[in-house]
Amino acid sequence: MDKSDALLALAALAQPTRLDAFRLLVRHEPEGLPAGEISRLLDVPQNTMSTHLAHLSRAGLVKSERHSRSIVYRASLEGLRALTVFMLKDCCGGSPEICTPIINEIKKSCSPKERRRAW
Repeated sequence: MDKSDALLALAALAQPTRLDAFRLLVRHEPEGLPAGEISRLLDVPQNTMSTHLAHLSRAGLVKSERHSRSIVYRASLEGLRALTVFMLKDCCGGSPEICTPIINEIKKSCSPKERRRAW
């Protein structure tokens, strides 16, 4: 990821509805959610949500796939990884132990939890 890609991703996440949508999709990995369900869960009109999802897609943070008559959106964990690495790659000045708390916090949030299908 280069600086312009990072700025595009950060700008996409700098809007409250888009940030909420992205976090919702991250919680629903790997299944994803249909566009209508995202709108319903965030209480946002479908046409407005479509615009927000398009911003996130252009920024490389979400992917979509057509399933019959609905479009299922998923968080792009590769996009999130690339942004995170871009933000942290110069961290710690050669002392990785400084970044250990960040890594541990990420690991904690990824611990297995009971998964429910939302749709």
